[in-house]
Amino acid sequence: MEFACKDFKVGKCEGEKLVHGETMPLVLQPPAAEKNDADSLVAALKENKEWFEEMIIKNSAVLLRGFDVKSAVDFNEIIEAFGWDDIRYVGPAPRTHVYKRVWTANEGPLSEFIYYHHEMVLITESPKKVILYCEIPPPEGGETPFVPSFRVTERMLEEFPDVVEDLDKKGLMYSFTALSKNDTSSMRGRGWEDTFATSDPKEAEKRASALGMDLEWLPNGGVKAVLGPRSLTRVFDGRKGRRMWFNTMVGMHGKEHSSAKMADGTEIPTKFVKRCEEIIEEESIQFKWQKGDVLFLDNMALLHGRRPSLPPKKVLVTTCK
Repeated sequence: MEFACKDFKVGKCEGEKLVHGETMPLVLQPPAAEKNDADSLVAALKENKEWFEEMIIKNSAVLLRGFDVKSAVDFNEIIEAFGWDDIRYVGPAPRTHVYKRVWTANEGPLSEFIYYHHEMVLITESPKKVILYCEIPPPEGGETPFVPSFRVTERMLEEFPDVVEDLDKKGLMYSFTALSKNDTSSMRGRGWEDTFATSDPKEAEKRASALGMDLEWLPNGGVKAVLGPRSLTRVFDGRKGRRMWFNTMVGMHGKEHSSAKMADGTEIPTKFVKRCEEIIEEESIQFKWQKGDVLFLDNMALLHGRRPSLPPKKVLVTTCK
């Protein structure tokens, strides 16, 4: 689909790439200087909801830049313009509720790299969209790199066709541990009570089961969550039949508080994991924030992460069905 919308003009940003004919991210700017306020933006989004969503699917990432988006309130109005259903975050990242549908992004130390992932990839229902807003850009670093997931599958199939097909057939089993209470000194420091919104272990087990997890209680009051089997790749409607690398194998394999194995208990070849990590980095698009940016990511099609940065930095997030 060609770009055609009177309410936006196409721009460019540092780090953008052309991937199989699609610009990632597609940068949309105000059509005129007097149309850069948040109210005009919300009105334009309401007028072009279906077209805008088609752009997200087509380009996998859409960046709104140059609009005067000043706060979490403005960001929330942008999200609500579409009428998309909210989906509550479930995962290890420590986050704080800010306003209505808006939360902080991972509050773990800015000095640490958050590895590439599809949001909530381990949960039975993952959000279709991850939307991020930059209130305070970092003085250095802090990029939110993202990766066209189908390109990882294509390249892994070129180099390891038998291993990919074997893993996809058997599936993956994951595990991770969480403390009882939050620990914001860690990128994976969200406690199980906050994750499952309850301090009752029985209720936590019930809610975990609904998400496709089994819980094992630890002597220190924490919990080990076991998930699987999960597929290595997936194909989603409307995305050209592309086989997405829809897993978190590299991010959890052999880590201190997590693991990833074949569903039959077999270890995943280290060479396979290492090469996948290299390919993901090679295919990455290094997106650098500017103040007021709003970035829409197709969570079915993109892995995303976070580069280390100097403070201060404030990025807010919401996830939608």
